[in-house]
Amino acid sequence: MKALGILPFARELITKYIEQNVTVIDATCGNGNDTLFLAQTLNNTGHVHAFDIQTQAIDNSIEKTKAFNNITFHQMGHQHVLDVVSEPVKLAIFNLGYLPKGDKSIVTLPETTIVAIDNIFSILEKQGIIILVIYPGHDEGQIEKKAVLEHLSKIDQNTAHIFKYEFINQKNNPPFVVGIEKR
Repeated sequence: MKALGILPFARELITKYIEQNVTVIDATCGNGNDTLFLAQTLNNTGHVHAFDIQTQAIDNSIEKTKAFNNITFHQMGHQHVLDVVSEPVKLAIFNLGYLPKGDKSIVTLPETTIVAIDNIFSILEKQGIIILVIYPGHDEGQIEKKAVLEHLSKIDQNTAHIFKYEFINQKNNPPFVVGIEKR
């Protein structure tokens, strides 16, 4: 069996968990790649909620996904998810760090990411999943990685199965995936 790269592994998880007519969240829509993949996988059924604080990210994502009518964009921090999403969610994905080809001084923060994870988990369906793609290759990424992993390690195993998918022989702190499956 061929090992999957980090992003292909995250996409494989999406296809394993997602069903038609469900609600999903892209907690960091960035340039719209995951938003587009979620919308395509749902095949214009269900609903995608896409969050980002940056106008550039929202604009990029809207442009990339204009063929789909099942997406609502929220220009707000993902920690505010409960302000706009109340229905049960099957899947959520985060790509932590900064906007690729954007302002690298604007990054996700451990405090807001942890609140967002907990808030989404509160509306996550049983056997639903939160997928975190963590990028620890920059200083802020290292801080966020440590805080998020410490927080997740305290979640009771009867509440969630939490796993990490990473390459251990790569240099420069490569990204990795954490999955949180609600029990």
